[in-house]
Amino acid sequence: MDVIGRFKPSKQGGWEGRIYTLTVDRKLRLVPNDNRQNDRAPTHIALLGWDRCGEAWEGRSRGDNPRDYLRVQLRDPARSLLIRAVLFPSDDGGSAELLVSDPFADSGHAG
Repeated sequence: MDVIGRFKPSKQGGWEGRIYTLTVDRKLRLVPNDNRQNDRAPTHIALLGWDRCGEAWEGRSRGDNPRDYLRVQLRDPARSLLIRAVLFPSDDGGSAELLVSDPFADSGHAG
């Protein structure tokens, strides 16, 4: 998995940091979604500046040492590419990394 972003907890809740891909190098915020209509609605909204560019859902890994994470879907504003990534907080919760296994896996683009 490749790291495409580094984040820290936001004072307002959620996460703030920087995402860097081939076409994006910008600040990104994952803010709590206060307007969830149901349990399947995103728990967080992804914002580049004030523009919504995606969503995130809370999850928990399985196994001997389960970890909390956010499953993130981002739309690259420069192209019609959907980025599916996972934000894993550090053990102390003071930072997090945004990881992607293959940004082209579900987009229909050749890698």
